[in-house]
Amino acid sequence: MARVVVDVMLKPEILDPQGKAVHGALPRLGFEGVTGVRQGKRFELELDGELTSARLAEVHEIAEKLLSNPVIEDFEVHVEEHEGSPA
Repeated sequence: MARVVVDVMLKPEILDPQGKAVHGALPRLGFEGVTGVRQGKRFELELDGELTSARLAEVHEIAEKLLSNPVIEDFEVHVEEHEGSPA
């Protein structure tokens, strides 16, 4: 079994109101030195069987067609190591 993570973020040119709200709240809470905040989404997909290049390509397709809006969002796909697996 493999775990594949898809991180989805708004493209840099797209306004991120939630990120701006968090950024504005940080100084009021006593946190200084943060110059920007962007909000995103994280999806963890558990896949049966061996993770092949074909399966990874399928995850990219899932991310492009379902998990993200390619007009306003970018995504990254990466394989997450299992706990207890050798590093």
